[in-house]
Amino acid sequence: MDRVIKLIKNRSDIGGGTRGSDLGVDALEVAAINHGSEYFNQFTFEDVKTHNETIYDKNRNTFAKRIEFVLEQCTRVSYTIKRTLEAHFLPIVLSGDHSSALGTISGIKAVYPDKTLGVIWIDAHADLHSPYTSPSGNIHGMPLAAALGFDNLKCQINEVIPETQQHWEEIKNIGVEGPKLEHEHLIYFGVRDTEEAEDIQIAELGIKNFRVEEVRFKGLENCVERALAQLIHCDMIYVSFDVDSLDCDLISNGTGTPVSKGFDQYEVIAIINQIIASGKVVCVEICEINPLLDTKGNKMAEAAFEVLEQITSALILPFE
Repeated sequence: MDRVIKLIKNRSDIGGGTRGSDLGVDALEVAAINHGSEYFNQFTFEDVKTHNETIYDKNRNTFAKRIEFVLEQCTRVSYTIKRTLEAHFLPIVLSGDHSSALGTISGIKAVYPDKTLGVIWIDAHADLHSPYTSPSGNIHGMPLAAALGFDNLKCQINEVIPETQQHWEEIKNIGVEGPKLEHEHLIYFGVRDTEEAEDIQIAELGIKNFRVEEVRFKGLENCVERALAQLIHCDMIYVSFDVDSLDCDLISNGTGTPVSKGFDQYEVIAIINQIIASGKVVCVEICEINPLLDTKGNKMAEAAFEVLEQITSALILPFE
């Protein structure tokens, strides 16, 4: 049968440390227009209401900034994903900052609580912090910790107030109660900018990270095959693509936390398309495009649009 795409436009940037990723969806649409593409006229879409104005509110939760509003935003995203999947659409989520990926994961599990979820996280960052370990307090660095249900208290550096603790527990239980994901079903591609607390947890849990240099040395197809073999017992796969996985020197600085020595867009296309070919992908997300930081015009959004257009073509191919 054919898979019917629905675009979920989530322009929230309250989980990041820098304003501007709320404009990422619009930058993608401009890239499509400049490319002469009718992409955004081809698919049903839904805009998720945001709380971006709360960026100016006084922040009480120092080690999880605006967590009460991120909680509300992730809940909105979760409901949107749930409704979309229940209506038999395949969602492509276009987000501002990466914190809302927790909402996406929670929505998938709300629909399929008894199915095993695999997550492939294409990113420069591990996003494994909790309010207890985060050096910045920016929640776009915490979605996987919440999805896994990990606090990492042995690496605690922050004294977290009760209000933050309560919201953090609520965030971990969006969609369905408890962890949404087992650590052996999480695989990284391109992670290269981490803090000690994350490194300790990655090492102790044995979370596989296919680094850029490994993918190029051992072969992209080989690495993706190994990733899919690890997820063989997963019923479904969610792919999350943060554009900071791209090489900022080669592509652009148009993202909140740019990191050099990353992938190019063609490598990301090949990685995601090979994952799609497994037939298990239920949702793809693209996030962290920040046109306000792009010193090359709209280059990051243009590269991300190449990825979006190519993976969409793979997604809409008929499958059994």
